[in-house]
Amino acid sequence: MTLIDITAGGFRFTARLEEELAPATCARFLAMQPYDEKLIHVRWSGEGCWIPMGDTPYDLPWENATRHPAPGQFIFYPGGYSETEILLAYGGVAFASKLGPLAGNHFLTIIEGQEQLPALGRKVLWEGAQPISFRPRA
Repeated sequence: MTLIDITAGGFRFTARLEEELAPATCARFLAMQPYDEKLIHVRWSGEGCWIPMGDTPYDLPWENATRHPAPGQFIFYPGGYSETEILLAYGGVAFASKLGPLAGNHFLTIIEGQEQLPALGRKVLWEGAQPISFRPRA
């Protein structure tokens, strides 16, 4: 089991890569490590935060895809109809863009610190973009 340490907006989390359910997406995410970005609040999807990754599509298969990630689940949208992104659900999410409903690959799940997700979501919503960093646990 591959664990990822996450720091976001001053909060710390531990997450598990879903390597059996989304092997290609997890391998691609591991290749991006260490990964530091900004986390912003979603526009259309509900209680979630996202990392915009631009218009370059990633060549990933659809695996473990969902439109409704549970709190603590990260999904990777590889681009196509909307911009490429990673989304974290902190509450109810129906993943969408201005073009309508989307699905993304559920590849990472928070297993420690989940009780902090609502506070992180409120911080991003009311204070704006927050730094987020991902580091594989040694």
